Amino acid sequence: MRRLVAVSRQSLFGSPLFLGFDHLEQMLDRVGKNADGYPPYNIEQLGENRLRITLAVAGFAMDDLQITQEDNQLVIRGRQGDDTEGRVFLHRGIAARQFQRAFVMAEGMDVEGAWLDNGLLHIELKRPQPESRVKTIRIGAGGNGATTIVEGSPDRG
Repeated sequence: MRRLVAVSRQSLFGSPLFLGFDHLEQMLDRVGKNADGYPPYNIEQLGENRLRITLAVAGFAMDDLQITQEDNQLVIRGRQGDDTEGRVFLHRGIAARQFQRAFVMAEGMDVEGAWLDNGLLHIELKRPQPESRVKTIRIGAGGNGATTIVEGSPDRG
């Protein structure tokens, strides 16, 4: 007799020490669904703050490709028209298939440009310089620990 066992998925950010990172887990889920290996791609680091994504899109013309930035995702879509009318193939090994490839980008990442060259689609990205932020939080006395600053009172923050 077979017994079905429910397997609960362990959350990557399930620790109580990770506060507000649930959106990262959602992004990782979306990237995992995009695991098809087509089209193949490279990611190069061009400098300290610059990256280049290169996708092998042989057979696609510029009009067949679309690049969009949707929130923090870079989405590349390819769709070829059907030009097989009136043609007889003895062997068809080059598939004319559509694709969608998505990359999750860090906050503030910017697309500098894109070009198609010899069947390779190049997309250059600029990574923002991280800013070091240090903020001192004052501890106030009170029932719930919150400090209330009243308009016109001496600055407490």
